[in-house]
Amino acid sequence: MAEADKVEDDEDLRKKLWLMIAKHVIEQEKGTKRENIRKAIAFLKETDGLLKIEDILPFFPDFALIDDFKEAICSSLEDYNEQIEKLKQEMNDATHGADNIRNDISALAQRYTVIDRDEECGVCRRKILNVGGDYRMTTGYMAVGPMAPFYVFPCGHAFHAQCLIAHVTRCTNQAQAEYILDLQKQLTLLGAEPKNVSNGGLSEEPLASVTPMHKIRSQLDDAVASDCPFCGDLMIREISLPFILPEEAEESESWEIKPHNHPSQRSLSLAV
Repeated sequence: MAEADKVEDDEDLRKKLWLMIAKHVIEQEKGTKRENIRKAIAFLKETDGLLKIEDILPFFPDFALIDDFKEAICSSLEDYNEQIEKLKQEMNDATHGADNIRNDISALAQRYTVIDRDEECGVCRRKILNVGGDYRMTTGYMAVGPMAPFYVFPCGHAFHAQCLIAHVTRCTNQAQAEYILDLQKQLTLLGAEPKNVSNGGLSEEPLASVTPMHKIRSQLDDAVASDCPFCGDLMIREISLPFILPEEAEESESWEIKPHNHPSQRSLSLAV
């Protein structure tokens, strides 16, 4: 028993050792049947719940009366009943959580925000709802009339899609910037694919190409619009950045004011 308790990291081996001990105890026990059963039941308590009554039943003779195990069997059944009730509660909690998630997804599809007509882009400072054609970026996005695609965050900041992508690409690390530019390139290639026309309408082939475009656009949304660049992690990380980056040292030195001494200049001392 002492050796069996030393096994801590292998539950199966520990149980196997205890079963060998239980078999030995039952087979070597002398005395009346009822006394043997009582000692076997007492042995179960020493296993600290590792062995159950059903684990040691095969070690008893087939003609043993079940009445002798009544108390142990009832105790085991109560334990199983508690486990079943606990599992039912966990299943109910999981079902309730799944219902809440479905409701949140349904509410998310109906979410909207109100944009003031004078709302400005946080990057270019031009109006969100009234921009020129040079700000149009229709590849992978949906534009309505003269309006270019734009992002609006819960904090209230709004950005043209093209401005936001350019800002995030400029401020993020090189690996993330390359990832964003690669997604843009893929969107451009997908948008440049010709659409086949059949019987005066679109054939089924272009419809299949919509799925990868939407998937890439979703990845681009996650990369540039997971949080507001003025309120989120991107702005927080910029707090630790120096005002002058190492690669801008030469530009900074060009603005340094240095004294110039010309030979022709003379210093005059004035008597007071």
